[in-house]
Amino acid sequence: MSDLDVPTTPVVAATPHLPMSRRFRGFLPVVVDVETGGFDARRHALLEIAAIPLDLDADGQLVLGRSVHAHVEPAAGTQIDPQSLEVTGIDIHHPFRLARSEHDALEHIFTGVRAAVRHHQCQRAILVGHNAHFDLGFVNAAVERSGHKRNPFHPFSVFDTVTLAGVAYGQTVLARAVQAAGFEWDQSQAHSALYDTEQTARLFCRIANAWPAPTPAA
Repeated sequence: MSDLDVPTTPVVAATPHLPMSRRFRGFLPVVVDVETGGFDARRHALLEIAAIPLDLDADGQLVLGRSVHAHVEPAAGTQIDPQSLEVTGIDIHHPFRLARSEHDALEHIFTGVRAAVRHHQCQRAILVGHNAHFDLGFVNAAVERSGHKRNPFHPFSVFDTVTLAGVAYGQTVLARAVQAAGFEWDQSQAHSALYDTEQTARLFCRIANAWPAPTPAA
């Protein structure tokens, strides 16, 4: 995983499987996790964001694409609940945090997402998350605050791994769902946006790949 750009030249797969552009009605699933200064998207600060566009392997299985990640400077007028920092462990004054302005952080994330959308010839991205409307709410609030004009995500539709994991494994807590799916969970890395995004992406791929995939029409 790295912040390298996703290749922008479309690749025609030499497989009988549906391309991503036809797999989810033209939407590209992009897994997102945010770390924040509280629970209210309009009032509390966005502090960290990570995104992983999903890809397809040669067998038509969903796999993790390349990640993009950014620390975010609290936007003017937003608040931070000290209890939220105790949960996330974020030190907003750490000299090596290298946080970006809200607009620049979004542009960094959105550039990688837009490149993946173009690569797969999709129409736009759809956010995948654990309690996905929470993450989408903070993304949309940051877009509105910063005046960003090129948000690649669907404004209200999501894929939520809480629901999927509840159906597949009877678990709704991310750590338990990830373990039920057969993956390791490192609690010391939890509440890092990039780690939680990677684990959520693995969970989504495991569940989706277990479901019979649509195939091209004869």
